[in-house]
Amino acid sequence: MKLKNVFAMITAAAMTLSLAACSGQSTASSTSSASSDSSSSAASESSVSSEKSTASEESSGASYTIGICNYVDDASLNQIVENINARLAEIESEQGITINVKYDNCNADANVMNQIIANFAADNVDLMVGVATPVAMAMQSATEDSKTPVVFAAVSDPVGAGLVASLEEPGSNVTGSSDNLDTNSVMNLIFAQNPDAKKIGLLYDVGQDSSTAAIEHAKAYLDDKGVEYVERTATTAEEVALAAQALVSDGVDAVFTPTDNTIMKAELAIYETFADAGIPHYTGADSFALNGAFLGYGVDYANLGRETADMIASILTEGKDPATTPVITFDNGTATVNTEICEKLGLDFDTVSEAFAPYCTRVEEITTAESFSDLES
Repeated sequence: MKLKNVFAMITAAAMTLSLAACSGQSTASSTSSASSDSSSSAASESSVSSEKSTASEESSGASYTIGICNYVDDASLNQIVENINARLAEIESEQGITINVKYDNCNADANVMNQIIANFAADNVDLMVGVATPVAMAMQSATEDSKTPVVFAAVSDPVGAGLVASLEEPGSNVTGSSDNLDTNSVMNLIFAQNPDAKKIGLLYDVGQDSSTAAIEHAKAYLDDKGVEYVERTATTAEEVALAAQALVSDGVDAVFTPTDNTIMKAELAIYETFADAGIPHYTGADSFALNGAFLGYGVDYANLGRETADMIASILTEGKDPATTPVITFDNGTATVNTEICEKLGLDFDTVSEAFAPYCTRVEEITTAESFSDLES
């Protein structure tokens, strides 16, 4: 009995040791498997991280070249160019890319403009930027075969000019930003300030596409109101000065000019002619008011420049197609009053602001200067 009991105890002990050994092997195997999975996962994450890093490095090393042609040297268009460049510099820093900018100004000379654009094409720029309608149209024609992307800035009527099929679906290699003027709003401001105005002068350049639709709208508005108007046109600075003097002789109560670059360029030379005669000059951009007009109504050109730069970047870095990139438009609700001219006309700024309030989103003050940078210095 005792021997049997001893034998049984030895057998049981051996079985226990065997089971323990088997259990230990299973646990070790499981641990080894988990360790292997962890290593595999870490290797996978390392691979993904490496791929992302490589992609980032490739993106940050990208370099682009664009050509910007400005139509004329005036406060509005210069402000656009300055803000395009400033925003592009920010985008370079944000995205780690390089955007080389080739810039030139044709000063309203068609031959010079075409040569500038030809130089851009010869340099194989990745994108062209046309500031104002004539430049945009010339770039459109020059890129019909190459389909180099073209982004325009400050084109008042891109559909009417034939640059795009529609604002929502441009349809080709051309898109951009529009400074379309709400002419009726400017007309409303004229009569808000002077309800008894009997004769309005229309001062513009017949060759400026930006003026065509706005002047027609102004005529229609005045016809409906039964108010007389006098048209004076000019194509050079000398002619603008003569036209301004003629409007004074015509005895107009106010003068309207849309976003016309010819008149804009001459504003510093004519604003005193109107102010001395007691005639307020209502215009289609705050840069006119900067240069001495009584009022400028329209878009914020600094913002237009920045928005245009964002569009340029989206086409270059994101592969956006100009054909399906909608034209950028803006709320034309800001009235900018030159307080110096306001005083010279014998008007009270607070009273004027109150009269204008129902017809615009806000009224801002400005003083006479050659450029916006002069106000900051």
